[in-house]
Amino acid sequence: MFPTLIGTVVIAGIVGYLVEKTGFTHNGILPSIIICVGGAFLFYFVRIMFGLSFGPPGVDAIIASVGALIVVPTRWRR
Repeated sequence: MFPTLIGTVVIAGIVGYLVEKTGFTHNGILPSIIICVGGAFLFYFVRIMFGLSFGPPGVDAIIASVGALIVVPTRWRR
């Protein structure tokens, strides 16, 4: 359980960094990483409590991270 949590945080951090570097959002690197990690934490605990999952924990972390960036208001590139 603990290695899965650490892996979720690492994957979410990498996704936040990559999304910011590719220009998908313009929040800044640190805010994007924080948003992604928060979304991944939330979905990780939903997975534990309710058994809701899209697949392996890594896939869940990626989907939750990108979903959190979409849900949280961002400054989109024009």
